[in-house]
Amino acid sequence: MQISKNILVAPLNWGLGHATRCIPIIQAVLDNGDVPIIASDGDALNLLGKEFPDLKLIELPSYHIKYPENGQFLRLKLLQDSPKIWNAIRKEHSLLQVIIHDYHIDGVISDNRLGMYTRLVPSVFITHQLQVLSGNTTWLSTQLHLHYIKKFDACWIPDVNSYDNLSGKLSHHDDPGIKKVFLGSLSRFKKPMQTQKKYDLMVLLSGPEPQRGILEKKLLGQLKGYGKKVLFIAGRVEKQQVVEKRGYITYYNYLSTDGLQKALDRSEIVLSRSGYTTIMDLHKLGKKAFFIPTPGQFEQEYLAQYLGDKKIVPFCNQEDFTLDQLEIISDYKGLGSIHSSTSTSISSILETAFSSVNENSDPIPNSLST
Repeated sequence: MQISKNILVAPLNWGLGHATRCIPIIQAVLDNGDVPIIASDGDALNLLGKEFPDLKLIELPSYHIKYPENGQFLRLKLLQDSPKIWNAIRKEHSLLQVIIHDYHIDGVISDNRLGMYTRLVPSVFITHQLQVLSGNTTWLSTQLHLHYIKKFDACWIPDVNSYDNLSGKLSHHDDPGIKKVFLGSLSRFKKPMQTQKKYDLMVLLSGPEPQRGILEKKLLGQLKGYGKKVLFIAGRVEKQQVVEKRGYITYYNYLSTDGLQKALDRSEIVLSRSGYTTIMDLHKLGKKAFFIPTPGQFEQEYLAQYLGDKKIVPFCNQEDFTLDQLEIISDYKGLGSIHSSTSTSISSILETAFSSVNENSDPIPNSLST
């Protein structure tokens, strides 16, 4: 008789991408007959709590990541905030040992939470960034990231082992100290259904403040005179879902996975950030899109440029964007033109990573001891 394992899934709370790409991971854990326990903070924890209301949630220390209003100062802001970030990493690492003991954890899956490594049970790290772009400090930021990745038993990369991929050079590094497992593109969505299009444009926002809010204000201002049907998803995970009709615009603060899938299926084109999780989701659905990378975020700027150069998705910087630029989308192939899947299922990867289990483990307690 197979004994179920308790698997801790811990995404970083930096925008919603790390949380949403963990949804298929959590579902695979459930499909394997195991018990996922979710650990995060802020909007990431709130979103996953709404997606999986029956699962146990644990709050972790916040990294307190916030963007400056001027994207040129992002590196300086992260440097200023680095003491708070490192302190949160140390705190979550110490807390992890308690969680493993109290919740009888058999394995840990960390999506970019650097402190969630342990030698008590197998631990894996999910990232598409083996190279962390930061301008003239790319070598240093990459080495710091690799230093933490090596503390985990394996690195799961949500892409394929090819340069004709979704993440370009980001997911490639020849460091022999890292055990790399390529998952293929991860998405919470299913293959699109053939449905009648209802919206000419879908705006899909995400990411940390204040940049998310700055772009929301800019786009709502421009869309007043658009004259076409727009579905606007603001990307604000709040206690209550809000929907408003504003002329031709249907506005939601957020949508659940099911609602978002239906909305995407019914939309002709998508306007969004070039965050990697968004790219994977739009790839799964074969959508045509236009990207506005978050100012100062080198990764998003690189991904937008990479996909733009391949004539897959056009892009523009936030300051210069105008609605008439959407007209060039038809000249691009769309994200469905890239192959980014593997023959190995997430379920089998989970089985391989967490093959051992303590047969004498007790039931999960109702509260965490501190």
